[in-house]
Amino acid sequence: MAQMEHFAVRPGFGPAAVGSVVERMSAYGSAWPAGDGLAVFNRVYLTVTEEIGRRIDRGGFPDPRAAATLSVLFAERYLTAVEAAGDGVRPPACWRPLFQYRRHPGVRPLQFALAGINAHVGHDLALAVVDTCRALGCEPAEVEDEFDRVGDILELLEERVREDLMPGPDLLQIADPLTHLAGSWSLERARDGAWTAARLLWRLRDLPELAEEFTQRLDAGVGLVGRCLLTPWR
Repeated sequence: MAQMEHFAVRPGFGPAAVGSVVERMSAYGSAWPAGDGLAVFNRVYLTVTEEIGRRIDRGGFPDPRAAATLSVLFAERYLTAVEAAGDGVRPPACWRPLFQYRRHPGVRPLQFALAGINAHVGHDLALAVVDTCRALGCEPAEVEDEFDRVGDILELLEERVREDLMPGPDLLQIADPLTHLAGSWSLERARDGAWTAARLLWRLRDLPELAEEFTQRLDAGVGLVGRCLLTPWR
């Protein structure tokens, strides 16, 4: 199935819909061992989604319906990859490295978290913006504020991930390659790339073959970065 056709056009979601994806993520997280690489990312993303839900409830977004729609459709991209893998179906290329290496003893928790964020932001976020615009019948520019505020939450959480999962000072020399690898990937650049990709895909919506080719190349490129982020250290 073409990746641009995964989600049908539908009405926008209300703020309460964010709670439903939180419940699904929580259910998966409770079923996986804590050291599972996908569980590491799931904990990070669950925290992001819970924070988005709280900010929507507190009026922290200019358009709560647009924020909820973007957040839910963004989360569905990840949840669909999880469900596909559970059913024996190959997930998108951007997610495959994390699924393949999720139990590798030589991969650190920080790598799992960054690889998941890379897949979700580098690939899924662009497609979720397009899904949102189709659902709401609007242009990307009309959801840019919501995109930026969701991205701000992601960046705050990325800082916490690096603080919590980076080896301590006593391990810094031993883990120097990991320190270099973690520093070579930027969420800010991934966000910028996702926004550019979303705008381009929106312009290509009447050229489905070209849009699909671009989506596949985006997927493959993000997957390659994910594979590098998951380089085992032993």
